[in-house]
Amino acid sequence: MVVALFRHGLTKENKRKAYLGWNDSPLCSESTKISTKNRYELYFSSDLPRCISTANILFPKNELHLLTHLREMNFGEWEGKTFEDLKEVPLYQRWLSDPKSLRPPEGESFLEFTKRVSIGWDNITKEVFSQNIQRCAIMTHGGVIRYLLSEFAPQYRDFWSWQVPHHQGYELVFEKEALRRRDRCTLLREVPLTAKKLG
Repeated sequence: MVVALFRHGLTKENKRKAYLGWNDSPLCSESTKISTKNRYELYFSSDLPRCISTANILFPKNELHLLTHLREMNFGEWEGKTFEDLKEVPLYQRWLSDPKSLRPPEGESFLEFTKRVSIGWDNITKEVFSQNIQRCAIMTHGGVIRYLLSEFAPQYRDFWSWQVPHHQGYELVFEKEALRRRDRCTLLREVPLTAKKLG
């Protein structure tokens, strides 16, 4: 069974290196020209517009099942701000050195974020089993993909050690019972996205 994870396209706020969680930002022009030959039976997406737009570009004319559980971490008052904006803020400095224990003002803690994503994963796998699906895709955010890879990739790697670039996906290949038990997948493969050919 295959569960594919795709990160939304590059946005204007991503280019500025600003914190972009529950706020949204339009896709940059290069992200409107991506494509993939990979196809799936069922498509899930974060309900934020940058994910919906990317899913509609990569998988046009397919129904999307939208889940708020698949949103990026909520950065609260730090949304839209960059390192340069925040570097003198004492709480921000402490959060950078201990992001699992501290939270952005009005934002989510790491534990709240991972619990929410975990509920979303369980909802997705229930749906996959109820419909007897072999291949599904999830369009989501960098932090969500990092967490899911740290939980389900064949070998454990810490959340922070995963690189999740734009314009690339991952396919996690599971034995059916391993997916049911929330065990790790047996194979992880990259899915590069390509620029659409004109004409």
